[in-house]
Amino acid sequence: MTGQALAAPLPRARLVVAYASFAALSIVANLASQKLSYWLYHGWLGVPLSVCVGTGVGLVVKYLLDKVWIFRYPHRSVAHGIQTFTLYVVMGLGTTALFWAVEFGADVLFHTESARLAGGALGLTLGYFAKYHLDKRFVFA
Repeated sequence: MTGQALAAPLPRARLVVAYASFAALSIVANLASQKLSYWLYHGWLGVPLSVCVGTGVGLVVKYLLDKVWIFRYPHRSVAHGIQTFTLYVVMGLGTTALFWAVEFGADVLFHTESARLAGGALGLTLGYFAKYHLDKRFVFA
């Protein structure tokens, strides 16, 4: 995928379905890796550590799906690929703050793992909506 144009963009309806499906897949990857991480270590930093692990896993999964299937974006070189991923991460800082605020807020309010994970799913959904527009305008333009 270096230097070659990829297929034409998806029609709007297919784009919405694909993006929503990939967001759901990324949410599952994020929350499942959080659950696994917390199962492996649930000490005093268990929840923050599990959220960071989930965020990293979800980020990589979502980036790869977005790059290839949503934006159909080719990299010109390895350096360009690193630059694009870095910009993707930077654009995600605000949406990650939103996701974490909702997840940790649910944890503080309800004190249950299921509430925390539901808050995480809600926060990720809201964040992905905003992230699509940021990525379209600034990352994969």
